[in-house]
Amino acid sequence: VGDKVMVLARSGLWQEVVNVPATHTFPMPEGMSFEEAAALLVNYITAYMILFDFGNLRPNQSVLIHMAAGGVGTAAIQLCKTVENVTIFGTASASKHDSLKESGVAHPIDYRTMDYAEEVRKISPKGVDIVLDPLGGSDTSKAFNLLKPMGKVITYGVANLLTGQKKNLMAMAKTWWNQFSINALQLLHQNKAVCGYHLGYMDEEFELLRSVVAKLVNLYSQGKIKPKIDSVWPFDQVAEAMRQMQEKKNVGKVILVPEAPKEESKKAEN
Repeated sequence: VGDKVMVLARSGLWQEVVNVPATHTFPMPEGMSFEEAAALLVNYITAYMILFDFGNLRPNQSVLIHMAAGGVGTAAIQLCKTVENVTIFGTASASKHDSLKESGVAHPIDYRTMDYAEEVRKISPKGVDIVLDPLGGSDTSKAFNLLKPMGKVITYGVANLLTGQKKNLMAMAKTWWNQFSINALQLLHQNKAVCGYHLGYMDEEFELLRSVVAKLVNLYSQGKIKPKIDSVWPFDQVAEAMRQMQEKKNVGKVILVPEAPKEESKKAEN
């Protein structure tokens, strides 16, 4: 009772009071803010397990990170920087490139105006060792083709389904139609790996998740990782918070809090 904790749950956290199993809670490390704690678990567990458990990231390798300015993207960049001499390619809109360079992305690519696969090949003709794929559809095929021998693509989302504030049936049909498919024999000939990751279906893997969180807390305490907060919104501005992401304006994590900080409330009153 009274401990400050981070909470991992598949849903139901956009409210003032939540009830979760004790196994889904983790003590916050010294010096961490509640906003950082809210930004840590989902993004950093995902990025850590993709890069190290599936990706087996090692020194002198190269990684392509899609949506590099988003929550998982910024976590992945920081985690890549904990390994010696990793070359990071990151896709994001041009306005975010300076921020990405500052955070350690060697080669930011504007996916809106360029073919990112061509841009990667210009710099690294053989491709990359790891592709983090939150896009799905035809982009998973592009990712697979960009891999060096012994390379790995880890797919962990289908962002191509989302094109705006409302469901787009055409986008859904197109993504489904273009979904990447490969058989074991083709994999054998290519010397490549395809992995799938979904944190939401790891509910029962308490020991595995606990060990990952312990490593992340250790990295945070050493100052090697620090959640990047884009903006903080009170519950009554949830629509604006969602729009911030839908319009792809955010660099880092968009956080919801039950009510606006008191200082901001006073400014609003004045």
